[in-house]
Amino acid sequence: MAPTLQRNVILALLIVIAAAAWALLVWQRIGNDADMRMEMYSPTMGMKAPLFLAVWMIMMVAMMFPTAAPMILTFHQVQAGKQGRGETFVSTWVFVAGYLLVWGVMGILAFAGAAGSEMLAEHVGLSTATAARIGGALLMIVGAYQLSPLKDLCLAKCRTPVGFILTSWRDGQWGAVRMGLEHGLFCLGCCWLLFLALFPLGIMNVAAMAVVTLLVFAEKTRPSGERIAKVSGVALLLYGTAVLVFPQALPTFQPADAMMMN
Repeated sequence: MAPTLQRNVILALLIVIAAAAWALLVWQRIGNDADMRMEMYSPTMGMKAPLFLAVWMIMMVAMMFPTAAPMILTFHQVQAGKQGRGETFVSTWVFVAGYLLVWGVMGILAFAGAAGSEMLAEHVGLSTATAARIGGALLMIVGAYQLSPLKDLCLAKCRTPVGFILTSWRDGQWGAVRMGLEHGLFCLGCCWLLFLALFPLGIMNVAAMAVVTLLVFAEKTRPSGERIAKVSGVALLLYGTAVLVFPQALPTFQPADAMMMN
């Protein structure tokens, strides 16, 4: 198969897999009854760890495959060149597996944090307004991170696939896995707090997921990506501040009487 055709096939597969993941998320969101939709706004979505992790990975495929596509295609281009010279070829999907492993570990940590926060909230007896204000504070932390030097460092690595290849190349199967892990860690450093922002916004809030996906894609691929990150940071700081004053501004806010009825 010609290298250009191989590249197009990989790109098409990434698009199809991401689209299928989005379709599953939308179907799950609109296909449940009202009681289930109430649970989907809780940190764990009312799920046990295995199901939560499965949904988390579907979310990561839907949201991160479009943004990781330039790096994945660059890795394949280098491997295709090596194959053309008669050198050892490593499948691009080995690199993708290492990349997804990082997000899988993040999903385990996210579930532990979500379950712990639910237990703490139940034990302390937080009011809905207090819980919403905690969410507002988290949004402010996300906004502050968007303006931080660490965000700039990780974003720079994610914005330059060729630079990553030149500085982090490893040969062989395990080398590809290691590269996937390393790029996944940079990607995690760039985006992890944006994903944590989904907890106060609604972990299965499809509109919020779409906004985060577009934001991450713009940060990584647009010439003004770094400026976009800064603007989003200021917007999150302002929104978080507004939630502290008006907790009803948070999509997951539930009035006390509505909670009692449910």
